[in-house]
Amino acid sequence: MRPAPDAPALDRRTLLRIGGVAALTAGTALASGAAAPARAWTSARTAPRPADWKALGRGLEGRLIRPGDAAYDAARRLFDPAYDGIRPAGVAYCANPSDVAECVNFARRLDVPLAVRSGGHSYAGWSTGTGLVVDVSPMREIAHRSGRATVGAGAKLIDVYDRLAAHGVSIPAGSCPTVGVSGLALGGGIGVVARKYGLTCDVMESVQIVTADGRLLACDANHHPELFWACRGGGGGNLGVAVSFGFRTHPAREVTVFFVQWPWRRAVRALRAWQAWAPSVPDELWSTLHLSREGGTQVQVAGVYLGGRAECERLLDRLADRIGATSSSSVRRVSYRQAMMIMAGCSNLSVSQCHQGGSLPGRTPDGRLPRDRFAAKSHLAYRPISEAGARTLVAEVDRPGSHSVLLDALGGAVGRVRPDATAFPHRAALYSVQYYAHRTGATAWTRRAHAAMRPHFGDHAYVNYVDPELKGWRSAYYGANAGRLARVKAAYDPGRLFRLPQGV
Repeated sequence: MRPAPDAPALDRRTLLRIGGVAALTAGTALASGAAAPARAWTSARTAPRPADWKALGRGLEGRLIRPGDAAYDAARRLFDPAYDGIRPAGVAYCANPSDVAECVNFARRLDVPLAVRSGGHSYAGWSTGTGLVVDVSPMREIAHRSGRATVGAGAKLIDVYDRLAAHGVSIPAGSCPTVGVSGLALGGGIGVVARKYGLTCDVMESVQIVTADGRLLACDANHHPELFWACRGGGGGNLGVAVSFGFRTHPAREVTVFFVQWPWRRAVRALRAWQAWAPSVPDELWSTLHLSREGGTQVQVAGVYLGGRAECERLLDRLADRIGATSSSSVRRVSYRQAMMIMAGCSNLSVSQCHQGGSLPGRTPDGRLPRDRFAAKSHLAYRPISEAGARTLVAEVDRPGSHSVLLDALGGAVGRVRPDATAFPHRAALYSVQYYAHRTGATAWTRRAHAAMRPHFGDHAYVNYVDPELKGWRSAYYGANAGRLARVKAAYDPGRLFRLPQGV
């Protein structure tokens, strides 16, 4: 899919500059394929008056929601209630790229802090703030033609799966149903069929993004290639506001879904066996290992096999032979769409119900999914952990509380991409690790478990599980790609309007 040539944001208004997040370095020109560096700007630093906000609202084709409006309390909330105390000065539901440019112009001119939101799932709460929140949820169109999908940046993942399934295709992506496709893809996109088809960013063929100089850039391998590279794993909000993506699709046929459990006394053996088995089975099989203390301790391997039930059971038997007798198992053949509903935890719901409830964009009147207060951290495992490491991890999960460790298999197609081919550097990782906790003591547990496992996993982390406490985050998220990301940032956003605490 070839994007259209660079164009203004098709606007009846003046388009001014927008930016990304704080640069790692400044002023370095790109070596090849770069646009001329965007001009730096200064801010008027004039606090907006009520009349300024009214003018912004009138200038949008979408909707601006302000404190005092009936929808404000619903509009300001993220997925995690931990950030309910943050009260934005305005939430703009942008209907098109012109609305995005209008909001960025406003924020630059009046020195208003800017946050970008797609699904509102930022682990650190960075998709909200005290200034203006640019919500791209209204830009949620999903279309398919000739093996290519065009997806609006605000589309929720469950809708992407559903709409593309109607065409008999899909894209590799995650399992959280209400995450926005923009944040997922820009950070890499570890997902359910990654071992066969790669990360979400690996099938990204183009992205339209409003950049710091006010242009709507259509980026691909031949147009603004360095910016395109950075958008494939460099993290959401770093370089501008993405408004649309072009993805290569794969066929979505019937698949086999499985859930296998073992007694807790087998947890160490299960971890050691799974980490050897999961990255080495055929690419068609993706799995996740859950070590959980949510309502009791549990060891579970779940996943999707892009093939028949008999072959899936044969592969699972190889794992069970290493661990021991299972306590329960379920293996069944389902449609691709139903498999994604199962992985999303929505097997008993309709697609419409598999959303948060409400009337605002991205929600549905009959949505049933609750919000969730949690704490989380991550690692990426570049080598198998030892017996001692496995015992340490199991002991941390066994502590009192309500928490889990989720290990998602990598390898396969993910590992066959060079670490510098996209901004996502962790191509040699065997699996990702997420520490996830709820309720009282959640933060203390994630800190302790993460620290206990650092000697075994090292300092690699996944930017989509952003961790505001992480030391050395540049290297942990981006590895050797951090310097190149900084150069892209300096070329396309010298003004640094967006200032995430962890921004390239």
